[in-house]
Amino acid sequence: MCGGYSCSKNTLIGLNIFYVMLGILLIYISKVATGVISLPIIGGILACGIILILISILGLVGAVKHHQVILFFYMIILFVLFVIQFSIACSCLAVNSERQKHLAEEAWTTLPNVTKADLQEKFDCCGLSSNLINSSANEHPSCLKLACCKLDQADNCTKNCQPCLPKLEKTIDDSFRMAGSLGLFFSFTELVAIFITKRYRNQLHPYYLPSHAVFPGENHQY
Repeated sequence: MCGGYSCSKNTLIGLNIFYVMLGILLIYISKVATGVISLPIIGGILACGIILILISILGLVGAVKHHQVILFFYMIILFVLFVIQFSIACSCLAVNSERQKHLAEEAWTTLPNVTKADLQEKFDCCGLSSNLINSSANEHPSCLKLACCKLDQADNCTKNCQPCLPKLEKTIDDSFRMAGSLGLFFSFTELVAIFITKRYRNQLHPYYLPSHAVFPGENHQY
């Protein structure tokens, strides 16, 4: 790894641009997951993505201006985000299928009927774990208009719809695994950014050095 002022600056700028794209990716993953069913742990991934973008902007300003105070707070906040992101990533990877099912059932009870109806129509299923067609509205909306429900002349279903949980399980599991894997991998790059920032703060700008001073690995012409 290069040790010169310009190389440290450019590396730090590149890392923060990368973190902006990573933050957008985390937000996208969380939106895909919450588009299926809202889970608290996925909300943590969304929060990490938003915070990462804001911190990256702070890091870009500090790197471009070589601002000591901004870079100091950038390191502190980035370390805190590393701890949070690492913890959430491990939690995502540690959630088994039974725990995912339990979380999905808890989240289903908090969803409005409009969202439940959209999920039932999207996955062509009825209810989360109960496929009773005429169940109470508190459990799930009516399924009589779904394609899986074939009505006879008496408006009774001749073909029962399947519950939504089996169809949602794979999507929820994929969201957990993807969010956990990406969060765990990229959280370690934040430690690299902290190291580079610390070294960059301790380096002097070439403008303030004598004309004969040269950084290792750099050829400055004055």
